[in-house]
Amino acid sequence: MSAAKAAQPLHRVLVVDDDADIVEMLEYNLDKEGYDVRTATDGRKAVEIAKTYMPELVLLDIMMPHMDGIEAGRQLRNIPELRQTFILYLTARSEEYSEVAAFDVGADDYITKPIKPRALMSRINALFRREAQKADPGEQIAIADLLINRKNYSVSQNDKSVILPKKEFELLFFLAQHPNKVCSREELLQKIWGADIYVLERTVDVHIRKLREKIGDTHIRTLKGVGYMFTDQPE
Repeated sequence: MSAAKAAQPLHRVLVVDDDADIVEMLEYNLDKEGYDVRTATDGRKAVEIAKTYMPELVLLDIMMPHMDGIEAGRQLRNIPELRQTFILYLTARSEEYSEVAAFDVGADDYITKPIKPRALMSRINALFRREAQKADPGEQIAIADLLINRKNYSVSQNDKSVILPKKEFELLFFLAQHPNKVCSREELLQKIWGADIYVLERTVDVHIRKLREKIGDTHIRTLKGVGYMFTDQPE
């Protein structure tokens, strides 16, 4: 182990792809960057490994045998200890519906093959860097019937726990930080996903819909053609 690796805890990364050459390439580049890496060749095996390995990031292909990446991502998000794990999809499929499906199950990023190793490592490093630079994790917001705690990514509504994946939590927290302010989809994409990650504006709509399913539709209002606003006086 190099001195650089020994100097700080390694981020755990799970690489999932049925192409052995891609797995080998990703494992080599991640190891060189100082990440601890495990691999799997299908979604079912990935879920099994993740339950004990507890990865902080999963690089996940979509088209795989036994269980595809979308279903694997859904199952990973249903494991409480992995709800804050980054999921980054690597896929040869560029259709919009595949991208929407990926973000619908809680993807943090979506990259179309062929993979450029240096660009991919830059995006992975950026994910962890943004995580480390976030505001004080002890921040808490109490607004209307919601209590939002960033220390443990917890949300309660009328004293009942509400379970949210990472991106849904971050979206809710950001909106609640700016009550009664209209936020455009572009602003939300930059603040929550980052300017260096390309995702569709529709991704915001998907996450807003899922938030409303969990906390009701009175807190977040839609201003057609403009964006969204969190109100501190829900109707």
